[in-house]
Amino acid sequence: MQVTRLTLAEWGDVLPATGFEWAHTPEALQVLDRHVRGELQLYGGFNGEQLVGLLPVVVRHELFATAVVSPPPGVAIPRMGPILLPSSPKQRKQEKVNREFTAALLETVAAHEPLTLFGLSCSPEYADPRPYRWAGFDVETRFTYRLALGATTPERVLQSFSREARRGIRDAEDAGIIVTLQDLSGARSVYDAYEARRNEQGDNYPVSWEYVRDLVATLGERARVYVAETAAGEFLSGITVVYSNDEGYCLQGGARVSHHNGSANELLHWRIIEDILTDPALASIDRYDLGNGNMEPLAYYKSKYGAEPVPHYRIKSGWLMDLAQKAYELIVY
Repeated sequence: MQVTRLTLAEWGDVLPATGFEWAHTPEALQVLDRHVRGELQLYGGFNGEQLVGLLPVVVRHELFATAVVSPPPGVAIPRMGPILLPSSPKQRKQEKVNREFTAALLETVAAHEPLTLFGLSCSPEYADPRPYRWAGFDVETRFTYRLALGATTPERVLQSFSREARRGIRDAEDAGIIVTLQDLSGARSVYDAYEARRNEQGDNYPVSWEYVRDLVATLGERARVYVAETAAGEFLSGITVVYSNDEGYCLQGGARVSHHNGSANELLHWRIIEDILTDPALASIDRYDLGNGNMEPLAYYKSKYGAEPVPHYRIKSGWLMDLAQKAYELIVY
């Protein structure tokens, strides 16, 4: 097994057709490289001439240590981590590829060095993190909410919603709330409302508008901004959605910024889902990721859309990484 640094162009050439996160796309990585503290490094694992795995990391040198993280903090990316591309359908060979690719990666980035802080937040498609646990790293199970949208209809999906969600959509429509697709000005309104709500909750929201603006502009057709307004044009709420080749993700927004916009958020999610189901430009998208399902209030809210909790894994280098999180805010989401 040989692990090799790839250029961004080479990464784009070898990225598979499906099975990766939106943040694995060359466009997203390009934006990340422009805004993140540290150096973006792209790795490919080769078994002879056969590509068997990919991993993007950001390497950041701090005062006393080197952090190797995927994704980096402060950029609204919940998951990146490794992509496996095993060539054999046999379980034993797939596990062998996973073990060998993991071992080679850990050696390449010096993850076992005493002053290396190593952390990954993996895609749900990376389903076997045991090689990292066997190598001495902590593995934590996390959850995101995914709504499957393949081979179904808007009517069936709406019927799968809870009564509360369906009522909220009807109430929003009866109130004359309008959801439209908007440009960067709409993205700024979504960002400002979401930042204000997070700061109000004491989160000290770290994501900059400059980064979000660059991301939405660079992703092009891989990003959409949905804004809910009153009939008079008053902003109520909004959601910025980003896309991989097969999944839409709620990137930012949807915060309950006032008691008036609860049903607006339900209508926003419904319009996003409707577009995935009916817009030919989104024909390859077969699921919608509503995000973080690890806190009980969030889980209660997101489950009403018929979405299911899907596990993914967070990997980190134990107590030293915990210490660094507090000292340097190196949070692996």
